[in-house]
Amino acid sequence: MHPKLILDSCAELVRLTLRFEHPADAVVSRYFRDHRNLGPRERATLAETVYNVLRQKLFFDHLAPSGSGAKERRLAILGFHGPYDFLCGALNAQEKQWLDECKKVQPADLMERHRHNLPEWLVQPLKNQLGDQFWALADSLNRSAGLDLRVNDFKAKRESVQKALTKLGIKALPTPYSPWGLRIEGKPPLNKTDVFTQGDVEVQDEGSQLLALLLDAKRGEMVVDFCAGAGGKTLALGAMMRSTGRLYAFDTSAGRLDSLKPRLARSGLSNVHPAAIAHERDDRIKRLTGKIDRVLVDAPCSGLGTLRRNPDLKWRQSPQSIEELTAKQMAILQSAARMVKTGGRLVYATCSVLPEENEAIAEQFSAANPEFVLMPAGDVLDNLKVPHAVDLCAGGEDGRRFLRLWPHRHQTDGFFAAVWYRKL
Repeated sequence: MHPKLILDSCAELVRLTLRFEHPADAVVSRYFRDHRNLGPRERATLAETVYNVLRQKLFFDHLAPSGSGAKERRLAILGFHGPYDFLCGALNAQEKQWLDECKKVQPADLMERHRHNLPEWLVQPLKNQLGDQFWALADSLNRSAGLDLRVNDFKAKRESVQKALTKLGIKALPTPYSPWGLRIEGKPPLNKTDVFTQGDVEVQDEGSQLLALLLDAKRGEMVVDFCAGAGGKTLALGAMMRSTGRLYAFDTSAGRLDSLKPRLARSGLSNVHPAAIAHERDDRIKRLTGKIDRVLVDAPCSGLGTLRRNPDLKWRQSPQSIEELTAKQMAILQSAARMVKTGGRLVYATCSVLPEENEAIAEQFSAANPEFVLMPAGDVLDNLKVPHAVDLCAGGEDGRRFLRLWPHRHQTDGFFAAVWYRKL
């Protein structure tokens, strides 16, 4: 496709996305459905351009007024994902000069807000937690996330999968913490490789893998993934259980659970039972009261730990939406806890970096439910032989109370988890 047509398409997709009427990934997917003539390379250019604009929106908004033409076009030029020479084929002389001047702007010349590209309501909570490391986090959130795979060890070994990928010219290295993970260099097309179609691997961030690991599901147990979504962690749990016992995948969205079906078929697991529920007080939940060995609650949250992948969330969330989420999180956790049998394990997790959704919920739950005893996440990870477990944790006098993952420290999404057992 000609550079001018590509840039025009980028500008149009930027315009649609910046309405913030729908999640960015949904807008991009809809655009691609409406423009089926776009090839893989064009789609990658459009998608990454949009995400670049979302990641660095405040910086680009700062530069854009000095240019000419429609604002969406100027933003698309600044965020364009592709070779400079190719982009120049779509620009007039004035635009080329403007872009060259923009490229001369140094971070030291900018105000803080144009450097961190975060809404102001989010800045101080992050600074309070991270201090001097705030800027390392901000820089990491302005870059795209890497690609992690989880090896389905019910069917394959990590070493054999790594060798198979190497033969295909795909560089894959073991993740530093998860025993199942492989980190891929670049973003090669994996969905047509044998290791993918045979169900030997799933795309899954290393942090998500560690959440599943914390539950430590055993053979023959009854286990619930309470907010299963598309089932990434469900499949990890099923593999841990060696396809034995009974694993319920509950979610309020039947559509999300539907996307689990082809993944489940590839996985070779037979112990997974997906079920849509109306709400956290559904009769299906009541019937399981006190019967479940292990329950994972990966609660609906702001998703602010995933800004490398979903940069639109920082512009679509607000303090008000966070407040609404925390009420929902507590209600879901309280309901899910009723299923845990005596001696059983409960894990609460989010992909948020805000204490209100994380430590505050865990501490509130502990105070209201003395029969649940908090287990230091660092100790759980040590028992699971996770390397450098203490580096993955925070909270408590020894810094081991909760799992706390950060993009700039651990090269994962931002995750939180708390672990309890129900005492006898």
